[in-house]
Amino acid sequence: MTSMSETAEKFFAACELGKGWEACKEYCAPDATFSAQADALADIKTLEQYSEWMKGMFVPLPDAAYEVRAFSTDEDRKVVTAFAVFMGTNTAAAGSISPTGKSVQTDYVYAMEFDGDKIRHLTKVWNDGYALRQLGWA
Repeated sequence: MTSMSETAEKFFAACELGKGWEACKEYCAPDATFSAQADALADIKTLEQYSEWMKGMFVPLPDAAYEVRAFSTDEDRKVVTAFAVFMGTNTAAAGSISPTGKSVQTDYVYAMEFDGDKIRHLTKVWNDGYALRQLGWA
């Protein structure tokens, strides 16, 4: 049996590398939910939608990457947290977004809540306004 920590790390890598729901769903409950207090993510309510949103970020930011700063597991509360930095440069067009040539380096935290061995909810803590301004999108 895979531990919460191992499952969370595998999900995190798949999501943050823009692999989309097909690569993320094996780590999540089918109806896994998502929340964030960030305007850019206001309409996203499921982990499926969020993992596809992250996949979409690799269009305008083809060099996107992340660096994990901390990973921790709270067995009693069945929560795994990840603190990381996401970075990339807007070198490609995507929809109404024209390449700005500007880069982003933004801190964020995932709190992944488990039900058994699957993620049932993810909360993302992120200052989207700061990140979007770095890219010249806001």
